Amino acid sequence: MSDSRYYSSKQYLRIRNKVQRQQKTIMFLLSALVSLGLVLLTSDQSFNPTQNYVLFILFFAIGLWVTEAIPPFAVGILIIGFLVFTMGQIGNMDVQRYVHTWSDGVIWLFLGGFFLAEGMKKSKLDNQLLSYAIPRLGHKVPTILLGFMVITAILSLFMSNTATTVMVLATLSPVFLLSENSLQRPLLLGVAGAASFGGMGTIIGSAPNAIAVGAIESMGHKISFVEWMMYGIPVATFLTILFWWILVKKYQLQGKIFDLSVLIQEKISDEESHSEEKAKKRIVLLVFIATLLLWLTSEWTGIPVAAVSGIPIVFLTMLGIIDADDVRTLPWDTLMLVAGGLALGLAVQEQGLVDYYIQKLRNFEIQPVTVFLMFGMLSVVISNFMSNTAAVSIILPVAVTFVATISGTDPIITPVIVGLAASCALALPVSTPPNAVAYSYGKVEQKEFLYGGLVMGLAGPLIIIFWALLIQWLS
Repeated sequence: MSDSRYYSSKQYLRIRNKVQRQQKTIMFLLSALVSLGLVLLTSDQSFNPTQNYVLFILFFAIGLWVTEAIPPFAVGILIIGFLVFTMGQIGNMDVQRYVHTWSDGVIWLFLGGFFLAEGMKKSKLDNQLLSYAIPRLGHKVPTILLGFMVITAILSLFMSNTATTVMVLATLSPVFLLSENSLQRPLLLGVAGAASFGGMGTIIGSAPNAIAVGAIESMGHKISFVEWMMYGIPVATFLTILFWWILVKKYQLQGKIFDLSVLIQEKISDEESHSEEKAKKRIVLLVFIATLLLWLTSEWTGIPVAAVSGIPIVFLTMLGIIDADDVRTLPWDTLMLVAGGLALGLAVQEQGLVDYYIQKLRNFEIQPVTVFLMFGMLSVVISNFMSNTAAVSIILPVAVTFVATISGTDPIITPVIVGLAASCALALPVSTPPNAVAYSYGKVEQKEFLYGGLVMGLAGPLIIIFWALLIQWLS
């Protein structure tokens, strides 16, 4: 009987994998055919071959990102490979600039952030910070919820928001093993949301931020680590508190009490550690502080933020905190996706595709705020259904040129608005990896993401636009 079940399950898995391969192959070919059709419909007789090539890969990348026929990072590799191959057929075309997106300063900045996050995880410094905070959160449910959301948002400034969500929820797992209580669903939703909002605060907080910085630099402008924080930190703080208030009201948490001793006791028992572990924690803490200080003071020291990223890469590996196996587990797929997005934006901008189509809209008079709102909302909507990095890669080249041409305003704040707005997409379990992690616990229904997601999806872009315009006006 057991042999029959094993054989049946093996056959089922084989058939399922075959069907999935067929579906992905069909979607890949369909995306290519639709992209060819769109090129024929939207291309102009004045377009040269390179413009048509870029137009095709733009449509093709959008189709692959939406259908997920291949993983998002593979689309990034495909973009670079396609551009190098097709542009290389044209004489006097410097195709190396598309490959050089792999060594862009944004990529190095992100890589430094990955090493810091891995160092904190390996040394268990992140868990120690949580252990320190838990006894200080009190017993009131709203305060406990706010405390964990703030901790999550702070950690997401410098760590992957997915890794932060996994770590914080793992710490809270005893709460989810208890019978139904008032903290389960608000904590799952709150931690997932706070991870996304916290990622807004720094350039390394989320991949859309990196894409936005790359777009700003491609326009010949520089935005420092501190300058981005001036945009991101206040918005992240306000949205985290707003989301907390929404959860408190929705789940009627006011006045409820919860005993955190189930968490405190477990963490206290782990406090005693060996001298080697303590040394690792001190090393990671010193490297973290030194890196952060140099990132924040790059304007005064003259050291590029990308160069500062070498500090955690060199010292954490040299001192044995991170080894070769750890390096292999870093999220390299995110870097591939970011590099592909940068290459796509560069190609679209260089070939003047957006300029051509926007010329047709010159007769329309649109207020700058309306344009910002349109692209901010578009970023939220698309990011709910696909990777927010991919969504920003698609929207940003169009938004920057559109704002510069139609509204006549400074286009620098456009990448900031589009990049930050992408992190407000929380309406579905699949909208963000933190949402998916929270949903995987089986304590939250899909519909419970919708209410807070819709409110934040509408309020987020408005708050971001207001703050960005206020900073621009004050400066």
